[in-house]
Parts: sequence; structure tokens; C-alpha cells
Amino acid sequence: MASTTSSSIIYTANSEKTFHVADYVIFGALFLVSALIGLYFAIADRNKKSTENYSLAGRSLSGWPVALSLTASFMSAITVLGTPAEVYTFGTMFWWFFLSYTLVAIITANVFLPVFYKLGVSTTYEYLEMRFNRAVRLAATCTFVVQTVIYMGMVMYMPALALNKVTGLSLVVSIVSTALVCIFYTSIGGMKAVVWNDVVQCIVMWIGFAAIIGKGSMDVGGLNRVFEIASEGGRIDFFHFEVDPRIRHSFWSILIGGTLMWLSVYAINQSMIQRCLSCYSLGQAKLSLYLNDIGLFLVLGLACMSGLVMYAVYHSCDPLTSGKVTKSDQLIPYLVMDILSVAPGVPGLLVASAFSGTLSTVSTGINALACTTWIDLLKPCLPNITAYRAVLLSKILVVVYGLLGLGVAFLASLMDKILTMALKMFGVIGGPMLGLFCLAFFTPFANSKGALSGLFIGLAAGIWLTIGSFIYPPLEEFTRPLPIATYGCEALNITIPLAEAKNVTTQYDSVLGNTLYALSYCHYSTFLVLITWGVGIIISLFTGGWAEKKYVDPKLLAYPGDTCCCIGTTGCFVKHKKDAYTHGKRQDEIILDNADGRGGQPLLEK
Repeated sequence: MASTTSSSIIYTANSEKTFHVADYVIFGALFLVSALIGLYFAIADRNKKSTENYSLAGRSLSGWPVALSLTASFMSAITVLGTPAEVYTFGTMFWWFFLSYTLVAIITANVFLPVFYKLGVSTTYEYLEMRFNRAVRLAATCTFVVQTVIYMGMVMYMPALALNKVTGLSLVVSIVSTALVCIFYTSIGGMKAVVWNDVVQCIVMWIGFAAIIGKGSMDVGGLNRVFEIASEGGRIDFFHFEVDPRIRHSFWSILIGGTLMWLSVYAINQSMIQRCLSCYSLGQAKLSLYLNDIGLFLVLGLACMSGLVMYAVYHSCDPLTSGKVTKSDQLIPYLVMDILSVAPGVPGLLVASAFSGTLSTVSTGINALACTTWIDLLKPCLPNITAYRAVLLSKILVVVYGLLGLGVAFLASLMDKILTMALKMFGVIGGPMLGLFCLAFFTPFANSKGALSGLFIGLAAGIWLTIGSFIYPPLEEFTRPLPIATYGCEALNITIPLAEAKNVTTQYDSVLGNTLYALSYCHYSTFLVLITWGVGIIISLFTGGWAEKKYVDPKLLAYPGDTCCCIGTTGCFVKHKKDAYTHGKRQDEIILDNADGRGGQPLLEK
């Protein structure tokens, strides 16, 4: 281990390695295949001119391609680069997320998805208008649009920057080519092009992880040796069961906070639910979630193993401390160029695997944004538009949102500190949104006043929490990386100060800084879901929500027909509403009376 008494550390760097022609060819092939898939579906569906076919694949997909599509979107390039770096730096506690993924799949498939699917909605925000009113729907839609545009920019910029620093791949070319290819195949091919491209990209990412594990483990003497080195370095550790919510990764923070965090992505986010709604039956939609859970096990296992292999390779000379890379998200690209550049073309394949995550996330995002903007914002204003023009408008929206994401990516390149804050802000938006849907699904007496108040106060609390955590960083005892070593580095005539090498962060003596602002990022969703839901309940009760609960259609609640929505009444009634919807069909009036022998089915207008 490097001495901590010296005022400086001597370090070395590997000889610079860059892409070969073969790497560029293979990397470019990924973009070509993506474009060709989009072109194929544009030709195959040229006679199917409807927004449902374009945005929801005509609700004709089976479960397994949707499952791989969901898996690919989960594996954004930030995940591909970040998860191995997380295990390399902090150890294997991250592996416990497999429990969160399982709970998320079960809850989404059996609580949230059936309601959306049976109502026949195209967006999750349509449901909010049925449950509350149009103002709530518009507020949630706008929140989703802002969240997704920012995240797409981050997903395009961060991996491109990491790969640029290590491989020499042009930053501008990476970002622009990613955006243009996504815009092209999504705009011409719609949802089918997005899903089937995700299938290809998912397979490419798995191959990339497998190549890293195979070559890296061979270099250190096999997988047994990888685990021996990782264990000696303290990386094999699954036994943090502390209940302190400030601890970055404990069993409870991952199980509780991680589940709520990923529920905000899988259960109510349009980017995910839209693909489930594209399945031809509810059974296939549920199957896609369960198969996706298996896919996530594989992704998590490969990513964590890659982190352990990376530690085994660099256990005696940490690239971060020795100055070979400047950020943790550059570790995987550095490893790829270091151990696999001897085989031209292989680094290109592995870099393609990282960009596969970017392509999947961006294409999914712009497709969901176009669908949401058309269904939730524009369609009500254009009731007489033809199917052809509606599809054309959806394609234009794909192009517009793709270019917006591209703009955010370049803006992020000019504001490095804001980049970090914006990425963290993405996480705090999901909590209030999940809290809003929980209010709608599980609280029969909740009304629109409570829903809007809860959402706005939840978002404000999230912004406050994020800014506070940057001003008052948590104590090092809650976020301290595991020990690293540099004794194996070859000495060069270059030195860096010890404080800089250790990445020392100023600590603040503040009550909030050591309590609320020190909250683990896993619990951001926990805190914000409770704030949003709690405020929504209180405001609803003070604005007459309890008296209105008898008007709530049981189909809009998580457990239709459950006694919780009918306490003290002989039946549940749907209030006369001009713009009510049932099973996706517009009607002038819906009357539901469980006491009249119709078994809870609506009286449909002839």
C-alpha cells in the first residue's frame, strides 16, 4: 500500500493507446445496423398509418423482445461505465440490487401495469386525468418532458467524454453520431425499430462485459484468483445491515430505497410502461417484466464481475490515484484499451457495447417524449387531425426532442459542475412522480388539489435536498471508498500532492449536513415519495376529498372492488363526467353501480 505519510505520490501511466482502423469499422457497424433496422420497419409498416402503430407498435409485440428492450434501456452507458467502477471503488454491496429489481418486477406487473393496461391508455399521464383532472395530467407530463430531455443529454455526453479521454474517440463525433442515428431510426421506424434495436444492443453489451471478464481473469490467473485478490482487498463484502439511512449502500438502503427508486422508473415512467403497453396481451406484458428481471440479474452479475476483474488487474496500481485516468467512469474504457488493444477490433466492439446503452436510452426517450407530447398535449387541441398527419407530427416531435437532447449534451460539456448536479436532479424527480401515482392508486379520497400540492412540494423538496447535499457534502465516514494501492506503479518524474490523490473533500460541521443532506442517494426516493404522498393526503382531507371518495371508479385504484374504496357505502359510483374514459374509449357518461348486478362493469353508451 502507498504510504500516507509522504507529502506526494510518485505515479506512472501506461503508454497511450488509441483506436485502430478495425475498431472504428466495428464501432461504425453498430450505427449502420441500427439505421438498417429502422429502415426495415419503415418499409414494412409503410401502409400502417396510425399513431398507435407508430408509438405502440400496434399493441402487437410479444414479451421477450420487450423484455430485452427494457433491459437494454436499463443498461444506459452510464450504467455500463458506472457499475464496474462502483464495485471497483466500494465493493460488492451494489450486488444486493438484484433484490430491488425482483420486487420492482413483481409490484409493477401485479399492481401498476394491470390498471394502465386494462384502461387502454397510451401514456401513464392519461390515467392521471381519469383519476384527477387535466391540470394534474399536464403537470406530470411537463415534469416528465423536462426530466427526460435532461437525462438524454447526460447519457449522450458523459460516456462520450469518458471514451474521448481514454480512447481518443472524438467527443463531437460521438455525441452527434449518437443523436443523429437515434433520430433517424426512431423517426422512420417507430416503436418497433426502437424495440428490435434494443434487442441487438442488449446482446452487444453482454458480449462486451463477457470479453472484459474473460480476458481480464485470464491475465490474473483465472476467476478463482480474481476472487482471492478482491477478497484480500476488501471488495467482497455483503454484510452491511446497518439501519442508518446515511450509509451509502447498506442492505436496507438498497432494499427499501433502491426498490422505490427503480419503481419510479419501471412502474410509472412513460419510457418503460409504453413498451409494456405495446404487448398484445396483459399476460405478455407481465411476462416481459419477469423476463426483464432475469436479464437484469445477468446485467448486474456481468457488470459487478467486471468491476472485480478490474480490481484484480489494477489492485497494485490504481489508475485513479496514479493519474492514468481522472474520473471513475474512465476506468472501464481504460481497462479495455489496456488489456484488449492487442487484438484490433475488440476495443471497438467493447466501446460499441457502451454506446449501445446510449442508443437504447436515447431512442427510448425520444420515442416516449413524442408519444407523450402528442397524446397528452397536442391531440386534445387537434381533434380532427388525420391519421397521416398525426404520424407525421409524431415523427417531427422525435426529431425535435432528439435535437433538444443533443443541445443539452453540448451545454453539459460547457458546465462540468452543473452536469453532476443535473444528473443527480434526475433521481429526485422520480420520487415525487412515484408519490403522485401512489396517491392516485392507493388513496381513494385523494383529489386533484392534493395531487398538485403533493407533486409541487415534492419537487421543491427534491431540489432543496439536492442543492443542500452539494453545499454540505456528507461526512467521509458515510461515503469513504475502500483502500487502494499504488505500490506496483512504476516511478516517473511526475508527482501529485497527497491531498489531491486522496480526493479529500471539505467537511462541514452542520446539523443538516450530517443528517438530512447526508441521506444516501438510495433514500432520496423514499424521502420524496413520503413527502409527496403525505402532503397529498393532508391537502385532500382539508379540501373535501373524504366526501368525494364514493365517486372514484374502482378500476382507477390498485385493487378494484376492494372494500377500502367503499367503506360505509353499498356501492361505488362514478361521477358523471363529460370526458370520462373506460378501456381507452371516450364516452359521454359512465355509470358504475356494484349493487345493480352488473358485477362492477360500466354501462357503456350504445
